[in-house]
Amino acid sequence: MGLGDKIKNATEEAVGKVKEKTGQASGDRDLQAEGQAEQTTANLKQAGEKAKDAAKGVKDSLEGR
Repeated sequence: MGLGDKIKNATEEAVGKVKEKTGQASGDRDLQAEGQAEQTTANLKQAGEKAKDAAKGVKDSLEGR
């Protein structure tokens, strides 16, 4: 996973956490749900990038790199 992708996904996750907590504190369930959705999206992106990295590692080891 590229550093830019890591930063972007971490930022998206952090923004989601802030929205969730703000929604929780203010009683705004829509904002809370939006924050949770953003966190989930960021986590899925991170998992996809990690899977790509793992697949590349396997490929490289099979090729003797």
